[in-house]
Amino acid sequence: MAYDYEKSIRPGKLPHIWCPGCGHGIVMKGLIRAMDACGLEKKNTAIVSGIGCASRMPGYLDFNTLHTAHGRAAAFATGIKMAKPEMTVICCGGDGDGAAIGGNHFIHACRRNIDMTYVLMNNYIYGMTGGQFSSSTPTGHLASTTPYGNPDPCFDLAKLAIGAGATFVARTTAFHANQIDKLIAEGIKHKGMAIIEVLDDCPTTYGRRNKFRSVVDMMKRLKEIAVPVTAAAKMTPEQLEGKTLTGVLHKEDRPEYCESYAKIIARVQGA
Repeated sequence: MAYDYEKSIRPGKLPHIWCPGCGHGIVMKGLIRAMDACGLEKKNTAIVSGIGCASRMPGYLDFNTLHTAHGRAAAFATGIKMAKPEMTVICCGGDGDGAAIGGNHFIHACRRNIDMTYVLMNNYIYGMTGGQFSSSTPTGHLASTTPYGNPDPCFDLAKLAIGAGATFVARTTAFHANQIDKLIAEGIKHKGMAIIEVLDDCPTTYGRRNKFRSVVDMMKRLKEIAVPVTAAAKMTPEQLEGKTLTGVLHKEDRPEYCESYAKIIARVQGA
């Protein structure tokens, strides 16, 4: 029996604006399945985004949604969670919005360990705003602002999240569609800041410039570079060269920010 995605889609919003071959639709379907598996109620769920192709996602979802300024998704989401800690708060966005323009908000949300889930779609580029290179564009690759190759080293976004203090960090790819919802659901259930990075090549502003012949080739690349953390433990550094670890990369228990803040308020009010 086919899964009923329509119940979670805002009426009249389809067809979507994503390019043919873009993986954002795959991620959105995974997010819908994850929210359904977690039993989330629409009235108690807020989905927040900034600006960009991936950030258009909340517009299609029939929940409480907030489409905010460029790079500010984590900041707005923090405000929602502080005001309504009982709500489930989910951020959606790309690498440019979340970890470049929004990098400062991203690391401080991780540092605080505020209870939200951030689905970060890493398509290696500023897809919607002109194809500029982002903080995760691979070194040497082409973008509209680096026509001779990107000279910058790129972020490993999962390592950045772990280093900043996120207590749940996972990674998968748009090719591994059946893993997306499972990791997002695990992140939603986790008490604290959960980052789920989805490698999701942009076929238009990234793929065309970097001579990928087709979306199929890009998907094959994602399949080939992904190595589950369980398999990686048995591989040599030479075998892992050029590979990307997938699955749950980090998980720990640490006091959640809203609860810690509420205790301070209660202590002051009782003084």
